[in-house]
Amino acid sequence: MTTDTDRDHQKFPVLTPAQIAIARRFASGPETRFAPGETVYVMGVRDAPAWVLLSGTIDIVRRDGLNSEAPVTSHGAGQFTGEVNQLSGNPTIASGRAGPEGCVALPFDPPHLRALMIGSADIGEIMMRALILRRVTLIGQGGAGTILIGAPSSPDILRLQNFLTRSGQPNLVLDVNLEGEGRALVERSGVPVEDLPLVVCPGGQILRRPSDVELASCLGIVPELNADRLYDVAIVGAGPAGLATAVYAASEGLSVLVLDERSMGGQAGASARIENYLGFPTGISGQALSGRAYNQALKFGAEIAIPVTVDQLKRKDDHLALTCSGDRQVQARAVVIASGARYRRPDVANLATFEGAGVSYWASAIEARLCAGEEVVLVGGGNSAGQAVAFLAPQVKRLHLVVRRPLAETMSRYLIDRIEAFPNVELHVGSELATMEGDRESGLHAVTLRNRADGTLSRCDIRHVFLFIGADPNADWAKDCVDTDAKGFVITGQGAQSLETSMPGVFAIGDVRASSTKRVASAVGEGAAVVSQIHAMFAAKTKEDAL
Repeated sequence: MTTDTDRDHQKFPVLTPAQIAIARRFASGPETRFAPGETVYVMGVRDAPAWVLLSGTIDIVRRDGLNSEAPVTSHGAGQFTGEVNQLSGNPTIASGRAGPEGCVALPFDPPHLRALMIGSADIGEIMMRALILRRVTLIGQGGAGTILIGAPSSPDILRLQNFLTRSGQPNLVLDVNLEGEGRALVERSGVPVEDLPLVVCPGGQILRRPSDVELASCLGIVPELNADRLYDVAIVGAGPAGLATAVYAASEGLSVLVLDERSMGGQAGASARIENYLGFPTGISGQALSGRAYNQALKFGAEIAIPVTVDQLKRKDDHLALTCSGDRQVQARAVVIASGARYRRPDVANLATFEGAGVSYWASAIEARLCAGEEVVLVGGGNSAGQAVAFLAPQVKRLHLVVRRPLAETMSRYLIDRIEAFPNVELHVGSELATMEGDRESGLHAVTLRNRADGTLSRCDIRHVFLFIGADPNADWAKDCVDTDAKGFVITGQGAQSLETSMPGVFAIGDVRASSTKRVASAVGEGAAVVSQIHAMFAAKTKEDAL
């Protein structure tokens, strides 16, 4: 098995003199000399450049809990600083200062760093791999980023931790019920229980029970949206379809903006392991796949704004306009609807009471840790449900799989075979979730399953339920301007292009599109195809204007 230490040569590579000579042509400024101990960059600063060292050293440190620092590494001549935030311009999550002998280094701000990666495939591969691996390491170390202080199993902690994790942001939870610096900060601040959790951002700001949007704003991960700028393509949705569109469009020189109301990856981003995606014979997690696509889009210059909700789409003169949360405006020559689908909810009276307090719509490492060694219920018979079963079953005491139809009718054979091999998975065919017991404060206590054939009920003491029962189209914001079918999926093929909607210049791809194949590979393929159709539309418009 490959260990973190085994990959140190990839995380901290040394550029050759010839590679440094090439890199010089892309630098955003002249050589800079730093005195011993001088700060090169501090945590929480936007648009901090990556620095290529010509001589001397730079010591990199991260946050270790609330008040301490921990060393990350010391870069020497030929090495470079930074992680993926140096691509996006988002605030730094580590600090750097010159070593004992000082240093001389070349700066590469985000646009120039991206230009270097594209201009030199050799250097680009080395740097991209290093930046990604460094972020992965910082996530594993936890204390490098945002600190959450509260009860680890509380709904708000789980919500914020899921948002940060799915957004690729390092985070650490400090249990307010245990002795330590988290509890000490709460007591010293006099924060009432109803204001928990506290969130300490990398820049030192403290938030009380923030929303995802408030936290994103504090972290500085949402770029400013310029209402006067006209993008070539605005993409609504950062799932596989939307990110594929961003990569292909940006790599072909189009100006691209991606908007998503929640996090990158969409529903696929919540998948524990995708094993039938071409090119990954051992499988890949949805988070890893979406994280790679996200970084790839950034590399080619796409702008990504998360979380930003799109409220309305309309035509404005000869282009399209999107109205977003916070009364922000976006203008584009073409809009791609890639907003996917919303999690479907069963008809259970008090379901909302337990969302985040025992009920989950995905199965990540966060949820798996909370239910380890316990009995759980998982409802759903599709491939996403099967992937979740395969992930959870090895970690729980017993897993009750509740499905309406035989698995052979709805799930891929390889997943059925894997489920049948688990001795602790109990299959309930022809059953459904009927009732749930408990309260918001103490969480879920028990559930009742109903046999659909004879109505008999069976009660189980259960504290964790996972729901994978499909999804409904997430296109309410666009239904007043594009045609949808009876179920709300967007109809395409009504314009000059096969993926174009009833509104000229507006395209739909992925799960939100009527008659689409609900697979990651299909979504990625449509993301590539729509870019060629957008080019064709632009060419036709140019020809029309010339006549």
